[in-house]
Amino acid sequence: MRRFSTLLIAATLLGTSAAAIAATPDNSKNEAKLAAALAGRVAGKPVNCISLSTIRSSQIIDHTAIIYESGSQLYVNRPRIGADSLDSDDILVSKTYGSELCSLDTINLVDRASHFSHGFVGLGEFVPYTKPAKH
Repeated sequence: MRRFSTLLIAATLLGTSAAAIAATPDNSKNEAKLAAALAGRVAGKPVNCISLSTIRSSQIIDHTAIIYESGSQLYVNRPRIGADSLDSDDILVSKTYGSELCSLDTINLVDRASHFSHGFVGLGEFVPYTKPAKH
């Protein structure tokens, strides 16, 4: 009986693991979009905050990241929480308490068509990407 219980538990765990793997969405298309947006740029050391006054635009890569354009640099933020909710049709609404957007800030996601809030993301570190100097 003990052996049967052990086999039953093992089968349950194996089934759960297989279901989790099957439920993991293939994000390779979105990763490819991110790679294309960063083509020809080199990653720098991650920073915790970026200045709001220098951000010219932002772009959402579905279920993956937010790209902030700041001068000649692009900052990529892969949210710690809620990245799977990111949709390129969303409007990003940030509530900041200073002059910087930081890795502990949250961004509300608002549907562009209905104007209803449908979630939020908790930002991670900002990775700067710059074009290498020409020789």
